[in-house]
Amino acid sequence: MYKAPVEEIAFTLKHVAGMADALEEGQFGDLSDDLVDAILDEAGRFASDEVAPLAEIGDRQGARLVDGKVEVPDGWADLYRHWAEGGWNSLVASPTYGGQGLPHMLNVAALEMWNSGSMAFALGPTLTMGAVEALTAHGSSELKEKYLHKMVSGEWTGTMNLTEPHAGSDLGVMKTRAERRDDGTYRIFGQKIFITWGEHEITGNIIHLVLARLPDAPAGTRGISLFLVPKFLVNDDGSLGARNDLHCHSLEHKLGIHGSPTCTMIYGDGKFGDEPGAIGYLVSEENKGLACMFTMMNNARLAVGMQGVAICEAATQKAVAYAKERTQGKAPGWSGSAMSPIVEHPDVARMLLTMKALTQGARAICYTCAHATDMAHHSNGGKAAHWQERAALLTPIAKSFATDAGVDVASLGIQVHGGMGFIEETGAARYLRDARIAPIYEGTNGIQAVDLVTRKLPLSNGDHVRGFITELRDIVSSVRGLNRDGFGATADRLEASLADLDEATEWLLARLAEGNTVAALAGATPYQRLFGLALTGAYLAKGALADADAGGFERMALCRFAAENLIAETAALKDRVINGEASLTAARALLG
Repeated sequence: MYKAPVEEIAFTLKHVAGMADALEEGQFGDLSDDLVDAILDEAGRFASDEVAPLAEIGDRQGARLVDGKVEVPDGWADLYRHWAEGGWNSLVASPTYGGQGLPHMLNVAALEMWNSGSMAFALGPTLTMGAVEALTAHGSSELKEKYLHKMVSGEWTGTMNLTEPHAGSDLGVMKTRAERRDDGTYRIFGQKIFITWGEHEITGNIIHLVLARLPDAPAGTRGISLFLVPKFLVNDDGSLGARNDLHCHSLEHKLGIHGSPTCTMIYGDGKFGDEPGAIGYLVSEENKGLACMFTMMNNARLAVGMQGVAICEAATQKAVAYAKERTQGKAPGWSGSAMSPIVEHPDVARMLLTMKALTQGARAICYTCAHATDMAHHSNGGKAAHWQERAALLTPIAKSFATDAGVDVASLGIQVHGGMGFIEETGAARYLRDARIAPIYEGTNGIQAVDLVTRKLPLSNGDHVRGFITELRDIVSSVRGLNRDGFGATADRLEASLADLDEATEWLLARLAEGNTVAALAGATPYQRLFGLALTGAYLAKGALADADAGGFERMALCRFAAENLIAETAALKDRVINGEASLTAARALLG
């Protein structure tokens, strides 16, 4: 059973991602170190004791569409009610609307624990938090006052409606349409697919944020508007009115996250209301919808990265526990008369340590991204611009590296279990099934790589990423300066990985400068992984350094293992970045 690693989470937040310095500098107001620990402790208790026990039920029963209503797994309605009553939905929301105004760092740490407990359950609150952020940033004062209080409290949930059957990542070809009405409202008509938690009965209302196109809108993404479309209309006094003309047509039968209802939503077919058309309210301005939705999407990309971390942690815990109990053969050096636990076999130990290293590296990357977001919100002028660029640079890496790690670690977890891992009853397979969606949604990891290379590397003419690499080199210098035997060849290996990152970065920037986008994009995905591995090595070293003064050995040992066993992959990745385009172009004819 999953046990929230509260101490590890707190250590990474404070000593690797930067929260300790921010607290000492008073960046987060009255937030104290003790309060951070108290929040994390209670979040961990809730995730371990209340969320995790219902994960298997959710996976086995799944969400069900019965007579037009979505039924969630047994116990989930009460679980959500307890979660909302605990104030967890309001951690980072504005106090103006009942939120607690706490740092994003705390929220992503809590998200990790919810998702480790049950990724399918945590998806609903995650979408609501994103909808709250988008509406807070772009909604009119009237919409905010009418909807945000109950969304922040968790009394109502929120969704994001982008995808259509013919329009996945390319939203410019979407067909959902909006018609203006004389009273200032709009009527929405169309179909949206893959809408997470698009319909359910556990809250009184569901607030959909829907992208649609007006009849006279410009072509492509420049002509997309964003509308708030509630399941039930809301009266001026805040009470619920008539059912809006929208409904869930069907649920998807998915590889994983079975408890999360993934809905096909129909807007405006006349099923409800006096006339066809779902009543919607414009968010921001006409034809400015995609910019608004990106607020929610950026929030979701880091949240999805946390899903990858969460799966890594849960799968690793399960695999380690199994490897300590399962006996098979006799490992080299085993002195007992009976078979040895498989954790004693070198190859099993290698897999488990790889899982732990990827988990801690992905966690550090995501928490550091959240720290940059917080610092951008709590800084002014040039400092704010610096942290905005840092958050922008880290977001695609956090989303992609952590979710790829989630798949890899969950797969290794099955391998550790052997044949039993392929059997559903052990629970190891669920982690892989759940993890597999994360590299796909909220922008595939290939799209994240395109964003990283074409939009984020050129920030400040490339000077931001160059400065970041310099900061990482300072960590390596500290490792070398400490000169502890326990680090082994860590400094040399990390220095080599950063040299690979530096060379690949300059090569990509040069290709972009000369307009050779094809070459840059051919190397985008290997570059993204290269960056994530280099960060993993550096951040594991940063944690080991923070632990060294207290005589800690475990972090140093894991850092050394990663440096000497995993990080050398950056050399091959650099070669793929620089030299991969020619063979890719030559071989494309094989695809017909």
